[in-house]
Amino acid sequence: MLKLFNTISKKLEEFQPLTGNAVKMYVCGPTVYDKAHLGHARCYITWDVLYRYLKFLNYDVTYCRNVTDVDDKILKKADDKGVLPDVITKEFYESFINSMNGLNVLKPDIEPRATKTIGEMIAMVKKLVDDGFAYAIDGDVYFEVGKFKGYGGLSGQPLDDLMAGARVEADTKKRSPLDFALWKKDEKHGFKSPWGLGRPGWHIECSAMSKKHLGETIDIHAGGADLQFPHHENERAQSECANGCTFVKYWLHNGFVTINKEKMSKSLGNFLTIDDVLKAYNSNAIRFFILTNHYRMPVEFNDEALNSANTGAKRLINSVKDYQKGDLCDDEAINAFKEAMNDDLNTSKALSILFSLVDKLKKASAEALQDGAKNHDVQKYASTIIYLGEVLGFDFSLKDAPQLDDVTLKEKIKPLYKEFNFDEMISAKTLLDKLLEDRNSARANKDWAKSDLIRDKLLSVGILVKDSKDGSLWEVK
Repeated sequence: MLKLFNTISKKLEEFQPLTGNAVKMYVCGPTVYDKAHLGHARCYITWDVLYRYLKFLNYDVTYCRNVTDVDDKILKKADDKGVLPDVITKEFYESFINSMNGLNVLKPDIEPRATKTIGEMIAMVKKLVDDGFAYAIDGDVYFEVGKFKGYGGLSGQPLDDLMAGARVEADTKKRSPLDFALWKKDEKHGFKSPWGLGRPGWHIECSAMSKKHLGETIDIHAGGADLQFPHHENERAQSECANGCTFVKYWLHNGFVTINKEKMSKSLGNFLTIDDVLKAYNSNAIRFFILTNHYRMPVEFNDEALNSANTGAKRLINSVKDYQKGDLCDDEAINAFKEAMNDDLNTSKALSILFSLVDKLKKASAEALQDGAKNHDVQKYASTIIYLGEVLGFDFSLKDAPQLDDVTLKEKIKPLYKEFNFDEMISAKTLLDKLLEDRNSARANKDWAKSDLIRDKLLSVGILVKDSKDGSLWEVK
């Protein structure tokens, strides 16, 4: 039985869908005003794995992940650049999708946009005003937090404590510092509403999109730990007041990615974009890095950790490079995998099960080669590795990390042409192939000095050479 840590109850709970085998799952999507970073990669890879695993368990999952395409940051960037907001959102939505594709993250079943759900947002805000949970002042509409008795329950902070720590804003129209905007007056970029030209607050967007596409009560609402308060707390308050029922059964949150023990974020300026990381590592390496840690724990980013993950991912992928997925699988390993994943998505333990299969595959292959007979265990172990690896989102069509294009690579290794007396008319990859061929010959002849010279010269321009049973391989360091 799958057990998940429910943020609102602060404990592991057995997962039981609201209705039969159907699962309604909502994940807060991107605000499309900038490139996605490694913190976003962790969030969307984590919930991609949950989505894949729920389907692996034969649940009928409807996965909704929104796109926030109206927001203060979007409008500011548009104004600063002198363009319409649509120009900004189009650019960075396409960038986000490219990043997700690069990470092998599955497309959600539903991907609603905030700007296409304005009518539903206005209707929800109006109901909250009519029912006395919100109030309008001069074109703005605020949710009155004190009217929702359960406020603070999700974040585990009593209302009195939140009130004591709230920042008092100068010249505010709000009745309480904790009250939050449902609708904002905006005569420049606004939409027509009962309160004049304006646009929705961030929190109401997700409540309205979730209700429109999944209904008033959903099974799972997931996102990063930074969204727990105030975003998810506010979503819960306004949804339950507007709909008169429980909003979410299971609240799930993933931990931060940190650099030097600080959360990676755009506001701190300490972030790496997904595109930047994908230049050096492929999706398997990044996914491996993220999945070796439990999803609720912080992950400290550094080159050493990603290099280690890259090595692990290559070992996993290359173990089955000569095999295709078949029908014959190792039931014992599958059951062990389920046991690990059912324990609040223990992906680290699930990976250890995959690597035990890698060891079994290697041993069975060696025995088959020695005996000269077909070993049925070989195909069984290979099929199981691929089958379970795909549940974790690994792409077995990727064999190695991406390499630089030839023009960029040639610029990188330019000093080596003259050093080794090569004509610069030949391509960079031809030069590298020739140097590695010379190195392999030197190693075969036990000319270690020449072998080390070629390796060190390549390393000096950022080309890392690794020796394997197949000869010398290279990658950009």
